[in-house]
Amino acid sequence: MIPAMPATASTARQASVTALRFGRVAATGAFAALILFAGVWGSWGTAQHVMLTKGRERGTVRVTDCAGDTCSGPFTPASEGVRAGARVEIEQSPAVREGATYDVVLKPGTRDAVRSGPAGVLYAWVPLGGALLLASVVVAGGMRLLRVAWVLGLSGAGLLTAVFVALQ
Repeated sequence: MIPAMPATASTARQASVTALRFGRVAATGAFAALILFAGVWGSWGTAQHVMLTKGRERGTVRVTDCAGDTCSGPFTPASEGVRAGARVEIEQSPAVREGATYDVVLKPGTRDAVRSGPAGVLYAWVPLGGALLLASVVVAGGMRLLRVAWVLGLSGAGLLTAVFVALQ
């Protein structure tokens, strides 16, 4: 640069680089937040029934028949005012086996059952575990916050590992 010329060209370049960097961090931060929000939203549909059991119909189901995506069996109530013997449906997953008995909570107004207890709580939060893993990649790549990314990734991996161990 010629000493007599003003430094406006380099100042403008620095300002544009700063603006682009801020835009990248803001966009990827918003995307990571959206991923985490979607994980919580996907988990809460089931987790609310498992975690907030006061006033809900609780009991056990002995799985007798599995067809398609659901398994069903007779319901034995553990809470008062619930009729016994009614057939309820539970989502078929690798953790639900025919012939086994599971603690369940019924969704209000339906005969759909959701696993309860520690295994049910952990299983309900599986979508959040996946979202944590995905958000860690976005945070590491787009925001360059490696420590935060490691925390998110290890939290997601830990949650998914806990689910795997609890359902065995």
